[in-house]
Amino acid sequence: MHKSKPLFLAFFVLLSFVFLAGVQVANVSGEWELTIDSPRGQMTSQAKFVQEGEKIAVTMTGPRGGESSGEGTIKGNTIQWSITRTGPEGNQFTISYKGSVEGTTMSGTAETPRGSVNWKATKK
Repeated sequence: MHKSKPLFLAFFVLLSFVFLAGVQVANVSGEWELTIDSPRGQMTSQAKFVQEGEKIAVTMTGPRGGESSGEGTIKGNTIQWSITRTGPEGNQFTISYKGSVEGTTMSGTAETPRGSVNWKATKK
């Protein structure tokens, strides 16, 4: 056997592991406490994520107890999801969250009908 073939195969295997480690999807399954910096001050919600690969389903309970659900994606450590809420007058509106995950914390921005707000979350 030629000496360069085993060396090439070892290099290829090592390169494959490095590439796969770099695209690992963060795991967000479980319960999180999410704080939004709203124009009315900080508001805390509870969020439960169920993750299957890059797809996530989320159920959020607002500060006043109302529950909303939605879905989104996670690619690497980048997360995004949208939920639809019902306002006090029965009107529906969508909030779209985007951010990044760092272990047991995540943060980003949310687009609401009244503009963009910052959010952060900690896994329980």
